[in-house]
Formats: sequence, C-alpha cells, structure tokens
Amino acid sequence: MKYITFYILLGIVLYACKPNHTPSEEPASKNRPNVLILLTDQWRAQATGYAGDPNVQTPYLDSLASRSVNFKNAVSGMPVCSPFRASLLTGQRPLTHGVFMNDVQLDTNAVTMGKIFSKAGYDTGYIGKWHLDGHGRLQFIPPGARRQGFDFWKGNECTHNYNESVYYENDDPNRKIWEDYDTFKQTDAAIRYMHDQKESDSPFLMVVSYGTPHAPYHTAPEEYRNRFDPDKIILHENVPDSLKMRAKKDLAGYYAHISALDDMVGKVIENLKESGQLENTILVFTSDHGDLLGSHGAYKKQQPYEESARVPMLFYIPEKLKIAVEEKDALMNSEDILPTILGLCNIPIPNSVEGINYRPYLEGKEQLGEAALLTCVQPFGQWNKVEHGGREYRAIKTKRYTYARDLKGAWLLFDNKKDPYQMNNLVDQAQYASLQNDLDKQLSERLRETGDEFLPGMDYIEKWGYPVDETGTVPYTH
Repeated sequence: MKYITFYILLGIVLYACKPNHTPSEEPASKNRPNVLILLTDQWRAQATGYAGDPNVQTPYLDSLASRSVNFKNAVSGMPVCSPFRASLLTGQRPLTHGVFMNDVQLDTNAVTMGKIFSKAGYDTGYIGKWHLDGHGRLQFIPPGARRQGFDFWKGNECTHNYNESVYYENDDPNRKIWEDYDTFKQTDAAIRYMHDQKESDSPFLMVVSYGTPHAPYHTAPEEYRNRFDPDKIILHENVPDSLKMRAKKDLAGYYAHISALDDMVGKVIENLKESGQLENTILVFTSDHGDLLGSHGAYKKQQPYEESARVPMLFYIPEKLKIAVEEKDALMNSEDILPTILGLCNIPIPNSVEGINYRPYLEGKEQLGEAALLTCVQPFGQWNKVEHGGREYRAIKTKRYTYARDLKGAWLLFDNKKDPYQMNNLVDQAQYASLQNDLDKQLSERLRETGDEFLPGMDYIEKWGYPVDETGTVPYTH
C-alpha cells in the first residue's frame, strides 16, 4: 500500500512540474502554418472571372477561389486605403485606431499583426505599399516602432508610379527603385523571401501589398494593355451616359493591371507548390476597397455602393485544418481578418481586437456575419465629394440590403438582390417603410454597440488633432 501511495504522490509532483502549454501558447514551429497575405489596392469584388465579370479572365484567381473559402459578401468597412490597412493590422474599427482618413500615422504603440506574430515566434516581412506612417509619401520609414512589428522590409509609404517606383530595403535609408513594373518585382522579392524561409526554424508572416490596380489605369505593361479594347468593355448599368466613354477607356487599363496581378498570383502559388510550402501556408487574397469607375457618376471609393465597398476575400487554408472549401455568405469586415488568421494559427487574440474570429463559423460551430457596418467620417475628401453625392454616413449592409443614414437621416436603401446595380433608392417609399424601420433600428443598435456617436467629420479630426488643407485632406508632406 505504501508503494502505491508513493507512486501516486510522485505522479502528482511530476504533473505539477510539467510546463502548462495550451496549443495556442506553444512556441512557433514549422507545424504552425505560414501566413501569406496578398493585398491589392482598389480591386472591386466584381472584377474577377470567378465573380462573373464578362470583361476579364483571371484563371489563376479562379483556380485559387475553387480551392479556398470565398467570403463573397466581404466588405471594406471604411473603403479608403489607410483606414482599411490600419484595421487589417490591428483588428480594430477606424474610430478606435484613429486612422479614419489617408496619410495619418497609425499609433506606434498599437497592438498590430506584425507584433503579435513576432511575439508568437514568427518571422515577419512586408513588401510594397504601407500608407500608415503619415510622414510623407516617399519618406524613409526607419526600422522599429514605425514598422509595427515587421522585420524584413522592402516597402514604400505610398506611390502610384508603378514603373520604376521608389522603395526602401530593411535598414538602408537610401532610396531604391523597383526596375520596370513594380508588381512583378515585388512578387519576385516575396518569392525569394519565402524560399529563404525554408531554412528557418520559424514559420513566416509575409504581407505583399501591391499598388495596382489603383489608378493610373494605363501603366500596365503593353502586353496586358493590348488585351483590352475599350470599345468592347461592358459597363455596369449604373454608369451615366456622360461617363461611359471615359469609363470604358479606364476599365480597359484597370483590367490590364488585374490581368498582370492574376499572373503574379499564379506565379506565387506555383513557387509555393514547388518549394513544398503551399500545404502549410494560409494564403489570404483581398483588397483595401473597390473602385466606382463611373458607377453612380463617380470614381474611386469611400461611398457605400457595391463597387466601392465590396472586396474580394479568399482564404486558402491547408487541408490539415479541416475547413471546407466553399462560398460563404457572411459579411466579413476589415477588422475581422486579423482575428480570423490568429484563430486559424492558434495564436491568442489580444483584448484590443474588436473584429470577429471566423474560425468557429468556418468549422460550422457558429453562425456569424449577418450584417456589416460601413462608415464614412470624411465628406470633404478627394473622392467622397458633395457634388457627387458624398457625405458623412453610417450604413448597415446585410446579405440582401444596404441601408445608409447621413447626418440628416435616411439616405439610401437598396435591395441588392433585385437591384444589383443599386439604381432604385427605396428610402421613404411607403411599401418599404417597415423594412426601412427595421434596418434603421439595426443600424442604431450597431452604433450603440460600437460606441459611435455619428458626429460631423470635423469633430473627429479635431479630436485626433489632424491638420487638413483646403481640400479637406492631410497634406502628404505633413
């Protein structure tokens, strides 16, 4: 009996001394998946072959979509460059992280993707457009806090000169130039980085942030531009006659950039296959916002319309995670990307994160993403101009409807199923009064949940101390 007692006590002591690691606390190893994010600029969700665009073929993206989770209703919660990027890195909404307009700096004390993955034992790298530093668009961003946890660096703050564009490499403060078309060179740099990571004992997080297909629309290599005849472009029905000629010409260039990017997606995937890394890599393909390109009489982004707010969102997930490949109708928002990736990697999600971890949804355990909040603080900026119908707004987007309110009250209501080009505004129509009232209540509840007082835009700018110029934007040189 005394021997039994001894071994019981010994077992208790040994168990108490055993390191108490949950799966999410274990040091990173090659068993934990790599993460590759391919981020494009101003690519609207409708502009792919798999989404049904009649003007462009995207065979590599179509193939990726067939092997990925496709969040077909994904949105950019504040469809402008810097706000999306700050939400991607922090998992927070713009009125929390404070980057609700372009060319302002994300707080260097923020809890960000790069810092989280680095702490979890990942090697971290960033290539391409940053647009989160606020010190001028062509300035050197030194290693340290302003790079938000990314160690390997071949980046620029912001440039839309895609041929021989500026970048900085790691700790070298001297400007370098991507030779020729930067989309190609940035892809090559990412492939080299990932190939070198095969020799590392740690998994990697790599963000490749392309500047295309953002304007200027006519600077893709000639072989791609020659594929598209403006006269043969099929426009969305919501492009007014006054813009049709311009829109056809610009869309031809836009699709040229997209075709070049599609080839780069194919090149990346092929290299991951050849290196044996693909089946241990989570690959996310998305964009920071869309592009109106003449729809509703406007260009660029920032407005709540489908062409502006909806973005492509593909999650390629290794088979070992046992996530079904399928289209999903949840309205994934910008702040949801980070917590979902962390969930898939079994990395603890910081308390600062406001977005939704969609892993339980992907595993069929929870129903999430019934609606998404769209926000615009800046009614006087470069794109959301009052003369084009722009204004401060808050909008609720469901799987079928888009409802927006401006500072004066109800503004837009669309049935996106019956009216996919959003040409019939149902606001204040008697037969839709009940629907409008229900959506208005949903929007009010979402604003209460997020602590959004829906104030005039200048109130937020004054609160955060951002200086603006006569156009209502922060000067690039500030």
